Amino acid sequence: MAVETIRSLGAGFGNTLAGFTSHDGIPTLVEPLDPVEPALRKYTNEFWTSRQRQASSIHEISYRACFKPQLPRFFISLLAKKGDTVYDPFSGRGTTVIEAGLLGRNVIANDANPLSRIMTEPRFFPPDYNAIEKRLVTVPRECGTTDIDLSMFYHPGTEKEIIALRQYLMERHAASRDDLVDRWIAMVATNRLTGHSPGFFSVYTLPPNQAVSPLSQQRINLKRNQVPEYRDTHRIILNKTKSLLRSVTPDELKNLNHAGKNARLLTGDSRATPEIPAGSVQLTVTSPPFLDIVQYKDDNWLRCWFNGLDDKDIGNRITMARTVVAWSEVMGAVFAELYRITRPGGYVAFEVGEVRKKSIRLEEHVVPLGISAGFTCECVLINQQTFTKTSNIWGVDNMASGTNTNRIVIFSKDG
Repeated sequence: MAVETIRSLGAGFGNTLAGFTSHDGIPTLVEPLDPVEPALRKYTNEFWTSRQRQASSIHEISYRACFKPQLPRFFISLLAKKGDTVYDPFSGRGTTVIEAGLLGRNVIANDANPLSRIMTEPRFFPPDYNAIEKRLVTVPRECGTTDIDLSMFYHPGTEKEIIALRQYLMERHAASRDDLVDRWIAMVATNRLTGHSPGFFSVYTLPPNQAVSPLSQQRINLKRNQVPEYRDTHRIILNKTKSLLRSVTPDELKNLNHAGKNARLLTGDSRATPEIPAGSVQLTVTSPPFLDIVQYKDDNWLRCWFNGLDDKDIGNRITMARTVVAWSEVMGAVFAELYRITRPGGYVAFEVGEVRKKSIRLEEHVVPLGISAGFTCECVLINQQTFTKTSNIWGVDNMASGTNTNRIVIFSKDG
């Protein structure tokens, strides 16, 4: 059943999900969320899949712990109409707001890490390929030195080009001369710094959503008996630009430009966002930091260096609670702020995933946090792409290795 059909049912959110049939013809499994609260239910199905609609190429930017574009698209299409405002308080690479922009919604994004804005803002204003090619001709390929050893990642010629590009971009920014073309180049280069194919600047290393330490890379080089080979950074930037823009239609480009012109892209604490007016957000779709399992600072040290950012200072701003109690305290304050900015009749889709070998189900802790803030808990939606057992399908013990699962708690604000 398509989202358009779902929207027309008009029988309440839970009944809507209960009537959903997956792409493979499987009906939704409906179960009580808690025997003590039988009115709260969980709905399990394959509500979206990458097979049903290929995501826009503009999303193909790597970042740690990001969800697929099909997730926000499902909720945006269902719960927000064109012109409504969609928000993500933990924006990361900007998946929610870029998808919202493609769909003609207004956007607000926030993240404690300034890299988030660097990776998000340029994709609302993709420049012409020829303009990027022309600009790169003016960028030196050799200029100055750096104070850190990057020889384990890059060929000497490649390293010189990276340092020269970094210096050019930082000088342009310091003089307030950087424009949309410069910012696009910075965004693409930031995401080509390291990876495991010739499409990146570096020798073979970990997947591009992570970044190993220099010592760890030395070990990888020794184990693989590899030496960094020359990579043409300008050509890689142009190739990646072409790839990012390959499926963007004129209408989507128009929508992105419109959303970008009206966007609020914030860098700060999601527990306090005074820049966002009360009652202004129709839908929040987000996925918060999960306890201490993702090391955002360690994964982004090289990206921070390239953009002249202090990775240690940024790491201190990012909440990495080590216990459920501490995590819940932080998220309780986030929910209070979400309640303030959500308009009556608005929604929050809060994706919590599974952590610590599936022994902790964060949705069980999130439900009371949202209710305490004033929201109504509509349900828990579980999107599962590889079913294991039909009985107790959402249970941790039944989730076999390799199952791709999203667990989203849905809240609404009374209208």
